[in-house]
Amino acid sequence: MGRPTEDALLLLATVYRIPFNIAGSYVVARLAPDWPTQHALVSGVVGVVAGTLGAVTTSDKGLGSHWYPLALIALAMPCARADGRVRVMQLGERIDG
Repeated sequence: MGRPTEDALLLLATVYRIPFNIAGSYVVARLAPDWPTQHALVSGVVGVVAGTLGAVTTSDKGLGSHWYPLALIALAMPCARADGRVRVMQLGERIDG
């Protein structure tokens, strides 16, 4: 408590969050009645907003490296895009872009 988190632990947290991000976007795409990719991307935007809020609120607290919230922001959209595409491929629809 009150001590900065070590980079090794933050790297571990980043690595295990990737499958959770992917799974979450897949669930959103799976539950979408139409346009699974767009719904998954909206979940990615939510991740970017949440990561940005986390970065802003912890930036001046000295609780760890600044790369961690930035990594979460950077990973949100690629994870969401990948799973939206997976869902579209499962449905056998055409993937644009």
